[in-house]
Amino acid sequence: MGSLILCHRTKAVQPYELVRLHKRIYTIEELCYYLCNHLYLVDYTIMNEQLCAWLEEELHLRELAETLRRSMKRHGSLEQFVLTILKSTRLYTAAEITRLESILDKLKDQKEVEKRKYKGDTLFESGELEAAILVYHSIIHDERDDSVDDKFYGKVYACMAAAYGRLFLYEEAASIYRKAYQICQDDSLIKAYIYCCRNFMNPMEYHEFLLKNSMFMEIEQELAIYLESVDRTEEEVHDEELLETWKEQYRKNEDA
Repeated sequence: MGSLILCHRTKAVQPYELVRLHKRIYTIEELCYYLCNHLYLVDYTIMNEQLCAWLEEELHLRELAETLRRSMKRHGSLEQFVLTILKSTRLYTAAEITRLESILDKLKDQKEVEKRKYKGDTLFESGELEAAILVYHSIIHDERDDSVDDKFYGKVYACMAAAYGRLFLYEEAASIYRKAYQICQDDSLIKAYIYCCRNFMNPMEYHEFLLKNSMFMEIEQELAIYLESVDRTEEEVHDEELLETWKEQYRKNEDA
């Protein structure tokens, strides 16, 4: 069973506005939630006296407010400021705090465009594929950031292609994987490209496609062997699950 989390009872009369998120919040839990789920947007604008005053006056969290004020006076880091807020509730376990600390440490030296990619990757990992695609599209179609190299954009293309693939939009994914390979020259991207072509082309088209390049034929053979092994594994797992179901039904019948 999951453990219960005791939330802070106080709700602000006057909300605090997180400017970069365009969100008005009323509780410490809401503040933690938005900070935790939008770490890529966190910057020094969050470290201000207005937030400290709001925590003290509206939520009656005087000790937390004073701790944050001392941190600002000592010119403490943004990362520690945010972690102090997150640790002030019982929302997060020690392991979760360690993970968030690691993310903040990773983000602190990243450029703005890299943080945007992190946002897309986070959305991708959480299954919000359409939203992730929109972020990747915006990175590619906005004015190019010369502070990052060409391979960064190749990786953005690759991530976007993977999101299209997860949505079974294989033709779109194949086209984007091809662009990613042209930039990165990474053989794993060719494999992904061929896999997508395998899924949207008819057998005749796919055969003609493979004949265009001897490397494509070699990769197709590797893919066929791999996919066959995956099918066997899934079949074995299904058989084991079915056997366990039958055993459970048998035990119930014996007890009846």
